[in-house]
Amino acid sequence: MSSPTMHGEEQAFVQEAFDTNWIAPLGPNVNAFEKEMADYTGCGHAAALSSGTAAIHMALRLLEVKQGDVVFVSDLTFSASCNPIVYENGTPVLIDAEPDTWDMSPQALKRAYEKYPNPKAVICVHLYGTPAKLDEIMEICQAHGTPLIEDAAESLGSTYRGKYTGTFGKYGIYSFNGNKIITTSGGGMFVSAEEEAAKKVTFLATQARDPARYYQHSQIGYNYRMSNVTAGIGRGQLMHLEEHKAKKKAIYEYYRKAFADIPAIQMNPMNADGDANNWLSCMTISADCGITPDMIMDTLDEKLNAETRPIWKPMHMQPVFANCDFWPHDKDGKSVGEDIFARGLCLPSDIKNTDEEMEQIVQTVKGLF
Repeated sequence: MSSPTMHGEEQAFVQEAFDTNWIAPLGPNVNAFEKEMADYTGCGHAAALSSGTAAIHMALRLLEVKQGDVVFVSDLTFSASCNPIVYENGTPVLIDAEPDTWDMSPQALKRAYEKYPNPKAVICVHLYGTPAKLDEIMEICQAHGTPLIEDAAESLGSTYRGKYTGTFGKYGIYSFNGNKIITTSGGGMFVSAEEEAAKKVTFLATQARDPARYYQHSQIGYNYRMSNVTAGIGRGQLMHLEEHKAKKKAIYEYYRKAFADIPAIQMNPMNADGDANNWLSCMTISADCGITPDMIMDTLDEKLNAETRPIWKPMHMQPVFANCDFWPHDKDGKSVGEDIFARGLCLPSDIKNTDEEMEQIVQTVKGLF
């Protein structure tokens, strides 16, 4: 669906790590990757970590989330957006999606503040690479003095009003998991305009070892640093990010034009004020058309061996978060995220797909209608 696409530069950086024996979780590639990411996004400062989940965890640690603290978080997302809240014994409060972007609903966020006026943080996810309504969300956060954490795990390279996602909030995070738009095989990045924040994350992620000749620890730390080898992969990948974005956008446009004559199909919406990286191309299907997402996924698998995925199952529908408070987009209680999950699927979005393969996918889907 979205497998890694390697080029020659990654191997060169990895070979350099081997040649210089920098195999440990530190070294020139790590430092360079952090600087190159900071330069690309304009975030200011960055700390390379073992995963995007670790980056969210570190952001919450910096905000000193503790038992009983409420954190507002996007409901339509992967569980990694919520899990770190529980790591710190915080209380996730789930905020529904809205139909224009599938991202956090500002309306639901406003209503959540009526019950929880002092949340410790807001974690807003830019789903499938589409920027959220950041102006509205930031205005709400600022009015209540709540720090915003941007979960830009899926949206590296996406912009909102010309500025990169992940750089609007107090802290931002990116993921380089194997299926992301660029990968380090596994890894993530914490970013912030605050130099001290990045330094503190680096300290905590390196087992919180105090600056002493011997091993001394004054607080609990974590083994979250990215290795010099995987950072080398990331440096090579970053050189091709714009190329990957262009190919992802072409895939989305191919599907959008191909399905334009089928009223029952709607592609995932774009934010008119942003430029998405189109990490995954997704569709929803009218509930009354007689075709279901499972039918499409099964047919593509059986006929083409083409991988698809369901839309993320909303967190309020997950057994592990079933007891968490959930705030729907509509006052009548209807969940936008639940509807998208029921009617949607992620289409094959690999940038190595050939024109012939794309046409096979399209014609197979069309054949069902």
